[in-house]
Amino acid sequence: MKPANPQPGKVYITGAGPGDSQLLTLRAKAVIELADTILFDNLVNQDILDWAKPGVEKIFVGKLPYCSVITQETINQWMVDKALEGKQVVRLKGGDPMIFGRGAEEAAFLKENGIEFEIVPGVTSALAAGAYSGIPMTHRDASQMVLFVTGHTKKGKKTGLNFDWPMLAAFDGTIVFYMGVKNIGEIASHLVNAGKSVETLVAVVENGSLPQQKVVTGTLTTIGKEVEAAGIGTPALIIVGEVVKYHQEINWFASIQEQYHQRIA
Repeated sequence: MKPANPQPGKVYITGAGPGDSQLLTLRAKAVIELADTILFDNLVNQDILDWAKPGVEKIFVGKLPYCSVITQETINQWMVDKALEGKQVVRLKGGDPMIFGRGAEEAAFLKENGIEFEIVPGVTSALAAGAYSGIPMTHRDASQMVLFVTGHTKKGKKTGLNFDWPMLAAFDGTIVFYMGVKNIGEIASHLVNAGKSVETLVAVVENGSLPQQKVVTGTLTTIGKEVEAAGIGTPALIIVGEVVKYHQEINWFASIQEQYHQRIA
């Protein structure tokens, strides 16, 4: 007699937050604890995986910046295959899965294949990088709007940074560029050429919320050199707008970083 096919499992498209494991939501922690299989990205804090039960299957599916090792199509199929084996699957993604995280693409593929899924939000890196560097996304005296922009375009679709630069330059609020540090000089030049003041403040935050966080500030004309001098790399976010001026005033995380470095020295 052939064994009965198992009931399909469920996939949890889960945000792992910006880096600090303590910023994970309670729901995210709960689904990690029940998972049979975890497919996790490059930017997921490895400490989070320790919450999984013994024997859980952990599969690294991370994509390094500007280098796709595992295709999105492969990840999509693995989620379906594992669920069809009757497993509870956690697709663990840095930040929030629905903000530049391809969560919608994965959810659509699961639905097409009849797999039950749940989307578990996470703290997106822009909010964490701002909070941990003392830069508010909004402020009554500085910004009433926030705009999230991807720092690069979809591979194979367009070349370069094909955005509506006049619209971005005219935007009277905070602009956050994800995944754009490699293009910081080009981004700054495009904004200035489209009419943004050369004195517009800019901050770049590397490893937001982690002890090794680094923050550099400048203007659209100086930020490229500041980033190069500080050796800023990925992952990093670019914050453009008047709110950057609050960095020095409310940079509460600096003292915690100092204590951390003293402990490990």
